[in-house]
Amino acid sequence: MMAYIIRRVLYTIPLVLGVCVFTFLLFDVAFPPKARAVQELGRHANEKQIQNLIHTRGWDKGLFWHGEAKGFERLTDTRFVNHMKKLLLFRFGRTQKTHEEIGRKIREGMVPSLTLTVPIFVLGLVVGICLSLGVAYFRATYLDLGAVVVCVGFMSISILVYIIAGQLLLAQYMRSFPIYGYAGGAHAARFLILPILIAVVKGLGGDVRFYRTILLEEITRDYVRTARAKGLGERLILFKHVLKNAMIPVLTRTVLAIPFLFMGSLLLENFFGIPGLGNMTVEAVANGDTQVMAAMVYLGALLFALGNLLTDISYTLVDPRVRLR
Repeated sequence: MMAYIIRRVLYTIPLVLGVCVFTFLLFDVAFPPKARAVQELGRHANEKQIQNLIHTRGWDKGLFWHGEAKGFERLTDTRFVNHMKKLLLFRFGRTQKTHEEIGRKIREGMVPSLTLTVPIFVLGLVVGICLSLGVAYFRATYLDLGAVVVCVGFMSISILVYIIAGQLLLAQYMRSFPIYGYAGGAHAARFLILPILIAVVKGLGGDVRFYRTILLEEITRDYVRTARAKGLGERLILFKHVLKNAMIPVLTRTVLAIPFLFMGSLLLENFFGIPGLGNMTVEAVANGDTQVMAAMVYLGALLFALGNLLTDISYTLVDPRVRLR
């Protein structure tokens, strides 16, 4: 099992490096050094100020080759190598607009993001599996058909419709929840109930259809027919045997989502004014802050690799055959 985990860890290294190289080149083409300097200094900056900032930040060095350096530094003292050093050490620098430390902003934004995404994840998983078990139990009936139609309807509606409708009906007209804002500590709950409710309802369509498909596929297996032949009840077969054997695809969907809980929800945080990492990312894109965008892309790549690793490890817990590969 340890050899299996080590192989999976080694697979993630080129993935993260590839993402870093691709995003570095993409940001450098879209936002060249002069454009970044003008954006940071303002449009009224003169050429001397722009060139001084470019030289101070080291943006005048080559991408992968620094011809003015000597010896081995021609390869090591480049924009790409310096950029990668900072990322590997989690030294993300400062924002281009407010000059705040990006690392501190990320640490501060993780708490509001987790207070939003963790309840969404837990409630969505529990409610989705419970409803899927009920739909699978009443398979091939009008209840099953109606549930599928409702799920497709939920999936077809954009989350923006849920957000606007929730804010309009539940917050503005009924005044059951605050329409915008955030507060720390225990007071955060009243600001989070509405976005959590919206996200759970929006995700039920896809979750129920996905889990229902898995359960119905497992019901056709030979071990289910054997259990029925032995006289076991349909409820016992579904809730004990079928659900247990359907855990691998369920784990694939859920464990992979766990690391991304730290990244927050872009639209929910932005529309409800929650100062999490999702809102921070949206503001960085709107302001063209490449420093923040590069940091968030790097964290996203690490979290994606971590999610894949956790998924592979979880396979070994529910399917011992994976350990032999």
